[in-house]
Amino acid sequence: MKVQDGVMTDKSNESAKDAPVAVLGLGLMGRALAGAFLRAGHPTTVWNRTPGKAAELADAGARTAASPEEAVRAAALVVVCVSDHTAVHDLLDRLDAADPALLAGRVLVNLTSGTAAQARENAARAAAAGGGYLDGVILAVPQAIGTPEAVVLYSGARADFERYEPALRSLATDATAHLGEDHGLAALHDSAVLGLMWSVLNGFLHGAALLGAAGVDASAFAPLAARSTVTVAGWLADYAGQIDAGTYPADDATLETHIAAMDHLAEESAALGVSTELPDLVRTLAGRALAAGQGGASYAALVEQFRRPAPAAGEAAAE
Repeated sequence: MKVQDGVMTDKSNESAKDAPVAVLGLGLMGRALAGAFLRAGHPTTVWNRTPGKAAELADAGARTAASPEEAVRAAALVVVCVSDHTAVHDLLDRLDAADPALLAGRVLVNLTSGTAAQARENAARAAAAGGGYLDGVILAVPQAIGTPEAVVLYSGARADFERYEPALRSLATDATAHLGEDHGLAALHDSAVLGLMWSVLNGFLHGAALLGAAGVDASAFAPLAARSTVTVAGWLADYAGQIDAGTYPADDATLETHIAAMDHLAEESAALGVSTELPDLVRTLAGRALAAGQGGASYAALVEQFRRPAPAAGEAAAE
């Protein structure tokens, strides 16, 4: 194996399971990532703006770098996990100022949360410097990193992903996936999952408020809520098929039936002094679908409403 400026040039070895890794950013998640690489046998160089956060990793065998450019020079696989896109942008500026060709021949893996547009911008900057870029999303808490419970998804050039897939699997042993060549796909999946998560949690919180008004503890509601969530999850595959096909047969219940139940939920909430904003939002979307002639369709037909931008205030008032 030949190393030049910290980059392994023997292509047969640089994707090996013990490939050197640089980790930039040592918050809770960054430290978890670096720890997983170390446990998997990767020589790991770490850098953080606040040096003290590297102490435990250094004790575990990590090499600490005095600057991000020093860390980058130590490995061809560079993993970034910092606070936000602004921090990523500042980091790239610093690397570019140190050496415009510093990322040449390297693959930058950004695991910082951001938007699809930001991911594409980062990819363009890495490409301009002669490097590869993968955008990633972590669907796990720090404690799960390096275990079968972690899910980490990537988007970008498949060749860059395959080059370091063995190393990346150190972070999510059973659920590491490449989503496609579009660098923005990981961020889009992250947004989709966040929307799903908040929708489930908001439904539970509204239900807890509703039952709480009648003296029922949230802890008593939680088991039924969890079981019902599993039931709803079982419907997703069929609804996904309807969405992909663009047809919405009401094999279980029509949208009109759902709307009647939505009315009951809103009325019950109002009667108990609980906010009706959540059921009103769902009723508004369903009402638009009904006006579009989809009353006899399945609930999945509401996707057509989500695909449209929200109407302007005047338009909403006119409906």
